[in-house]
Amino acid sequence: MKNNNVLEKYRFFLNPFFKLTCFYLIIGLITRVVLLSNQQTQFNFSCTDLLQIFFLGAINDFCISIIGFFFLWLCLVFMSRSKYKSPWGYIIFALIGVALAYVCLFNTVFDEYGSAVPKIVKGLLAYKFISFGLRLFIPKIRDTWSKICYGLVIFIYVGAILFIAIGEYFFWDEFGVRYNFIAVDYLIYTNEVIGNIRESYPIVPLFSVLFVLAGAITYFLLRKEKDMFVTYPSFKNKVIASIIYFLLAISAYVTLQFDTRFQDRENVFYNDLQANGIHRFCVAFTNSELCYSDFYVTIPKDEAVHILNNLYGRIAPNNVQQIRDSLPEIRKNIILITVESLSASNLRRYGNDDNITPNIDSLINESLVFDEMYATGNRTVRGLEAVTLCLPPCPGGSVIKRADNADLFSTGKVLKDRGYSVQYLYGGDSYFDNMKSFFGGNGYQVIDKNNFTKNEITFSNIWGVCDEDMFRKAIKIFNQDAESGKPFFGHIMTVSNHRPFTYPDGRIDIPPTIKSRKGGIKYTDYAIGMFIKEARKQPWFNNTVFVVVADHCASSAGKTEIPLDKYHIPAFIYAPGFIKPRKINTLVSQIDLMPTLFGLLHFSYDSEFYGKDVFMSDYQSRAFVATYQNLGYWKNDILTILSPVRKVEQFLVKKHENHQFELERVNQFDSVLLKQAVANFEITDHRK
Repeated sequence: MKNNNVLEKYRFFLNPFFKLTCFYLIIGLITRVVLLSNQQTQFNFSCTDLLQIFFLGAINDFCISIIGFFFLWLCLVFMSRSKYKSPWGYIIFALIGVALAYVCLFNTVFDEYGSAVPKIVKGLLAYKFISFGLRLFIPKIRDTWSKICYGLVIFIYVGAILFIAIGEYFFWDEFGVRYNFIAVDYLIYTNEVIGNIRESYPIVPLFSVLFVLAGAITYFLLRKEKDMFVTYPSFKNKVIASIIYFLLAISAYVTLQFDTRFQDRENVFYNDLQANGIHRFCVAFTNSELCYSDFYVTIPKDEAVHILNNLYGRIAPNNVQQIRDSLPEIRKNIILITVESLSASNLRRYGNDDNITPNIDSLINESLVFDEMYATGNRTVRGLEAVTLCLPPCPGGSVIKRADNADLFSTGKVLKDRGYSVQYLYGGDSYFDNMKSFFGGNGYQVIDKNNFTKNEITFSNIWGVCDEDMFRKAIKIFNQDAESGKPFFGHIMTVSNHRPFTYPDGRIDIPPTIKSRKGGIKYTDYAIGMFIKEARKQPWFNNTVFVVVADHCASSAGKTEIPLDKYHIPAFIYAPGFIKPRKINTLVSQIDLMPTLFGLLHFSYDSEFYGKDVFMSDYQSRAFVATYQNLGYWKNDILTILSPVRKVEQFLVKKHENHQFELERVNQFDSVLLKQAVANFEITDHRK
């Protein structure tokens, strides 16, 4: 009997918590089943694995539901009739009014944050001011208003749970992982991301179904709670309930941290399926920048510098590599094209039979080709960082997105010191991914969508103008550069091979209405072919070198943390009459591309690059491959992976046909390669 009385006292809090938690656990179960059956999930799990995934996954979901209950707890604990009594009602009303006036009339911390945050805060305060005022001055509507607000909060919870689950499905379908650092990145650029979603998916039908479903579930959850607002809990009961809730929330947080130790298998699908997506997102958000020395294994700085100087032929005290060529420099124009999300596996040269890159395939036959080039990461900013700064990737965010990233030693600086016009051309808005700030701060003239006239845009989507519009604009700009008499360097970043994969109709045999990756790839290939064809007509063509490289692969999903086949990218240098067709079969990093080009042009300079000319006699074949947390150093068929919590792993790399790899764990570490890996990443992060 006493137990029933206790439950009755706290029913006000227990009922919504129990119902929402059960609903969230059911959705979590369904989500895992759906993700298990997704094409990205390339693994067969044992019965024991599946039991662990669903059992530990349910625990993680339960913990998140406890922590996520905070906002509903906040709503419930402040529901009362006494707050409207004089003078408290008038004091609260006045305080809300002052807060609203402050955020509307003055520059606040919310304005500093930017984006939609100031509008959201103003909207919430305006709603609170009006709603509290109505309840204060019209007592008859208070209970009805409370019921409506409670129902609305439950509806928002249900809608958010469904929305997150749907979002996780699409994110997994794209990247093969739960929410991670990419999702955090996308949250910052709401305009592009929301626009991308609208153009990629049937958003109106999807949200309509979501809205109706959330409404139906909310009604089902609340249909027996009509008497919930007859009486409110006493102040004492609210305090006791709050203490219990916060103890549970702390326990849930500790349990979530403890459960992460079960998510450290080599099989990333096992780790991610077991994890909770919201928790993964929060972890990625807090770890967007990782100080190498705080999280990774280190060696003394002097030893690290000594290792690098030996590896790269650097000379103290400046620790620079003095590159000297006996032949006179050749100052040809340079056009660098970084292609969005183009895996080597999309090309016929590397086994693809879909014929979606006919122009690139044709150009490669006339070029210097790097058949074993690997991207440093799986984001555009990583690719741009690799070809611009020629440095290994650092943990967390790219240098491009970090503060104090101006006036760095870059490919642009090497060329600008030689009298080149240096330009970065991007079909979208270059504020995205901090490109405008980075390239502008390093001496590049930035040309983006804002520099286009209306007549120059024939087609655009949320990511920017179509690639052929960008290439037409580039021809005009390069013609102007040529007229100035100075050599020019133009770095073009494509955008069309990106979801939603829309492009002008009638260009290729894959209709844009299909919105397929193959279509996006084939259209970008078409645009590159059109650009080269038009460039051949220009007087500057014979004095120009074209460099084409992917920024990263189309997908980073794989069975391991760093699936090497998902880092293999196409790269070639095309300059008829100057560079003879040739293939490089040795392992090459993306950071070596531009130093190799400078070697072909016989440049002499003091280099701070970690990238090296592959034709130099002291070149040591290796590649850097990384995620935002795991840093890979691949050399001599050994892949060394450095991870947070000072974790170190080494794998023997076994290569199979079509650039498929098998990683076999090494029990006894190669200490030389381990120190080389640590030195590269430690000093790179230190100098950034």
